[in-house]
Amino acid sequence: MVGNKEAGILGESPDGEPTEYNGIVNDPEMEGLTLYEKKALLVNRELDSHGMGRYQWYIFFLCGMGYMIDLLYAQAFGLVEPALKQELGFSTSASGNIFSSFNAGLCAGAFVWGVLVDIIGRQYAFNLTVLIASVFGLCLGAPSNYNGILVLTAFVGFGVGGNIPIDTTITLEFLPQNRRFLLALLSIFQPIGVVLASGIAYGFVPKYACGTGGLGADGELLKACSQVAEGQPCCDRASNMGWRYLLFTLGAICLFVFFMRFVVFRFQESPKYLLYRGKDEKAVQVLHNIAKFNGRRSTVTMAVFAALTDEDSSVGSAETGKPILGAGSQQLKASFGEKLKIELVRYKLLFANAAIARLTILVWITYMFDYWGFSIAGSLLPQILLDKDHAIKVSTAETYRNYVIIYICGIPGVLLGALMYGVPLVGRQWGMVISSALMGVSLFLFSAINTEASNIGINIMEYFFQSMFNAILYGWTPEAYPAPIRGTACGVASFWGRLFSIVSPLIGAHLLASNTNGPLYLAGAGVFVCTICILLMPRRYMGAKSY
Repeated sequence: MVGNKEAGILGESPDGEPTEYNGIVNDPEMEGLTLYEKKALLVNRELDSHGMGRYQWYIFFLCGMGYMIDLLYAQAFGLVEPALKQELGFSTSASGNIFSSFNAGLCAGAFVWGVLVDIIGRQYAFNLTVLIASVFGLCLGAPSNYNGILVLTAFVGFGVGGNIPIDTTITLEFLPQNRRFLLALLSIFQPIGVVLASGIAYGFVPKYACGTGGLGADGELLKACSQVAEGQPCCDRASNMGWRYLLFTLGAICLFVFFMRFVVFRFQESPKYLLYRGKDEKAVQVLHNIAKFNGRRSTVTMAVFAALTDEDSSVGSAETGKPILGAGSQQLKASFGEKLKIELVRYKLLFANAAIARLTILVWITYMFDYWGFSIAGSLLPQILLDKDHAIKVSTAETYRNYVIIYICGIPGVLLGALMYGVPLVGRQWGMVISSALMGVSLFLFSAINTEASNIGINIMEYFFQSMFNAILYGWTPEAYPAPIRGTACGVASFWGRLFSIVSPLIGAHLLASNTNGPLYLAGAGVFVCTICILLMPRRYMGAKSY
């Protein structure tokens, strides 16, 4: 008799009795499914039986911290840009390079980590992305030259860029099927990140700015020391430490998240990743580990998987002779050429038929113009709001206070987005259509008015609907694709979005130099493209069962 733990995995219960699995191979729900999908269905049922156990809540909150870091830095660069520009003396049009440097890192990170997460597994990517962000984030406040800041910003972006595609993939693969609205709710950590960055900036940047709130004794903005004669009052490093304190603090927050993920919590590799890599026994072991963590007992054993494998002729029997995804040990024993073909089959899943090809192309375009819109908004709206407030004699400290008020309203936006998952006749698709359209409208409205109350109100409207739209979009995207290609699908979509994020702040910054409202028109038009794409998406992929 094998030991209790091993017995449960191989096919006996911990009490030594045979595990019941009769009838599984003839389950009507499995008709028409591939071998991998059948095994994934059993994993779904096992996790569904746990409900939202302790392990699932740990995953939710730790992945949520990844979301928080993404917006923590995206917001921070918009908040420190005025102080950076004042100290270093670069032009308004050159300020777009900071955001494009960050977005270039995000773009590379989204693609590299999105593809790697389906190759090396979820576990390594889960930890490495945050580690890279924390190391370079802690260094970001040190340089006193423009080029050094650009280089470190790109490396921070590379680490941060993998968070959303990786964290949505991981969360989906451990959630019960009836709790998938929590995928949208993950985005609640984004406005929390924005509010946190804005709150820290409110505490540091105005207090430790050049002069009084960046102003000299004559009420004019102090210039960079490189732009004034020697001995004249100027904005130097010692009198402008606020933005550095902000970035040091954000780096420390990233390091804390890495500590929580790597030291405090023991992350288990995704069972679905292990299945499509042919590591069935490890997948079963993970399910037993999770069940133990949740105070339950797993019913999935190797005997159950073996029964499915023996019953499925597509594994590599006399009919085909070739191993496929999810074929267990036969997949592991495949030759290099056969494994390469399996990898190519994985990537072809993005365009497997006309419907999914249409879905993939529309998802890519949606991400392109979503990131186009909110990158301009995130990077330039703080500067636009600051300029408009200065024009109506609102102080810098009051403007930073207003940032906190505006961005805290993203939290109810995310909650409404998650609620849309369960609203009949609205759901994911119409929730995205309505929120993206109203986000675009708010950007155009902001260009037409300029009072303190309207500036706050319209920005609240914009960020509310931006948060709602992105909550549904980011939560739904991994649902639409199977696990063998899920990380790649999310990563490539994010890559296209990040690519557009590199260009849009540059164009927006050039427009801002000549016209305050130019970037608002540019962002609003891009968001309306998203609305059209969502309307054209096939409904069959909205809320379908996840494998």
